[in-house]
Amino acid sequence: MTLLIIAFLSMMLLTFGILLLAMRPSSEQKALEKRITHIKTAPGQASSNSGGLLLATPDAGAFFWIERLIANFSISGTLQTLIVQADANITVGKVLFISGAIGAGFFTCAFLYKGMILPALIAGVQACFYPVLFLRFKRDRKVKAFNAGLADSIDMMSRSLRAGHSVVAAIGIVAEQAVEPVRSEFNEVFKKQNYGLPLREALMQLLDRVPSQDLRVLVTGMLVQKETGGNLAEILDRISHVIRERLRIKGEIRTHTAQGRLTGWILCLLPLVMLLMLNFINPGYSSILFDDPRGRKLLYTGVGLLVAGGLSIRTIINSIEV
Repeated sequence: MTLLIIAFLSMMLLTFGILLLAMRPSSEQKALEKRITHIKTAPGQASSNSGGLLLATPDAGAFFWIERLIANFSISGTLQTLIVQADANITVGKVLFISGAIGAGFFTCAFLYKGMILPALIAGVQACFYPVLFLRFKRDRKVKAFNAGLADSIDMMSRSLRAGHSVVAAIGIVAEQAVEPVRSEFNEVFKKQNYGLPLREALMQLLDRVPSQDLRVLVTGMLVQKETGGNLAEILDRISHVIRERLRIKGEIRTHTAQGRLTGWILCLLPLVMLLMLNFINPGYSSILFDDPRGRKLLYTGVGLLVAGGLSIRTIINSIEV
């Protein structure tokens, strides 16, 4: 029992350490944040924290003590931003609590099944990332749907401007007639601007809520036009054309890389499927991999090579930028 408690505590510490390491901003994210902060700052004013992201967060409730423990760590802000971007009705404390509970459950089940600490620890640690992966999946799905409807919404804004409407009125038309989730996001911009928030800040908060490259092009174009002048309708037409071309090229890239992605899935799933089928046909066939020390070493090596191969294929396929 003592060994189990020590292993569980070690797993929790390792999990939070990995989360802190995985959630730290990359160099590209730091550079992007610096550029966004510079854009947020009005000419002649110093940069301050007052121009940051205004996030409406639900009450933490019973898990407020977890948020207080990690308040000084970057993981708190990163998870909060991820929650807002995923449109999830959950708090940071609940996410961390669910992650710990899932990790502990997987660790306990794996340990009771085989009685080996290392495989159970690995199972518990990787299970802790399931809530975060789910939030990222929801965020990516939202961004994909947003990008799909953004070009039509920009055309709608352009037509509204040519009809004589103001920029705010054009945003309001998009907030009423565009498809989801473009409609709800632009509706937030329209409401915040009506409540007195400057249009620049409302657009920058929209960019924080929706981490889309296409939206960044739109916001940058609108802010630059506001500072330097020009025909905004023509700028929006060009932005819409660029976005449509990027979507077309992305579709072609996915078509050409379909074989590589399918190969990656087959290579990653084939050993697991074969192991399950062999054990189903001949129970106990692979027990030597779990019971013998040399078998466990071979199993760990195979899993490591399998993960490395899958990540390599993923890196090669995702290295194409549009």
